Amino acid sequence: MEPFDEDDAGPGDEAPAAPGAGGVSLIRYTVEPNYAGWRLDKYLCEKIRRASRTRVQEIIENDLVYERRLKPSTPVWPGLTFELRRRVRDEPTVPSVDELEELFMDDAVLVVNKPAGLPIHPTARYHHNTLVEQLKRKHGPDFRADPAHRLDRETSGLVVCGRTLEACQRLMKSFLEGRVSKEYLAVVEGQPADDTFEVDAPIAEGTELIRIAVRIDEKEGRQARTRFRVEQRFERDGARFAVLRCFPETGRQHQIRIHAQRAGFPLVGDKMYGPDPGYFDRFTRRTLEPEAWEKLRLPRQALHAAVLELPHPVTRERVRFEAPLAKDLEAFVAGRKG
Repeated sequence: MEPFDEDDAGPGDEAPAAPGAGGVSLIRYTVEPNYAGWRLDKYLCEKIRRASRTRVQEIIENDLVYERRLKPSTPVWPGLTFELRRRVRDEPTVPSVDELEELFMDDAVLVVNKPAGLPIHPTARYHHNTLVEQLKRKHGPDFRADPAHRLDRETSGLVVCGRTLEACQRLMKSFLEGRVSKEYLAVVEGQPADDTFEVDAPIAEGTELIRIAVRIDEKEGRQARTRFRVEQRFERDGARFAVLRCFPETGRQHQIRIHAQRAGFPLVGDKMYGPDPGYFDRFTRRTLEPEAWEKLRLPRQALHAAVLELPHPVTRERVRFEAPLAKDLEAFVAGRKG
């Protein structure tokens, strides 16, 4: 069995090891506290989103490197570190380190304004061109800044990182316990009639076409609620749009995107929840046609993490950070190109 390919990869929290010989590199995984007790195969399904459970079990059997054999059923524990072999491929280009704005830094916390197109963590596809690695290139190989939460690669905006293990664990705990207030800005198709509205709809993982997507499911979904407020209504090229300020009261995957779609206002540029559910598959296979790009209007989903308010992991005082709407979205709203 050959090392697993980048096409199996999805979002993950891996840290890279040095490339190995013969076109094979190692991806290092360290289990976070919130996954304690999970089966190993379930944990890796969460990290390698586009791989099936069967494929993950094959990867564990053939490509997992650890001091002793781990089984798919092995319960994982916080701090468990292992590696997976994978074939080396050329990485997609990402925004440069100069586009990564650092808004605040002390001994415990770093807050950055992430540009769209930059993945936070290394994955099988993105090994060196990531937020974590760019920070090391900027500050030195021993610089530590572990993101305490996720933003999709295409989403721009605020990311908070812990600069020590304890700070990162406390930040992650604050997110898990709902003590972090988040606000996003989204540019959507259509114009809501009311200035404020909310969507209360349970979210379940997986759809018939896209395993890593989510769906509204009253029976199997987990409770999810998002409040929306219209910031601006505008027209462009004869079509109507709006800028929404989004207040997620729960933290489900893709929550804002699927709730906006549910309300009838999908995000501009959204390949999963936009004009056609087949767009994402064709995009990943690099076969998305020009007509589809015209319907999407933007090369990325129009979502920006604008506000984070949370308890500082050391002082415990609440701190607030803001990032203005990303320039590409601001240009779209203003009627300008790119």
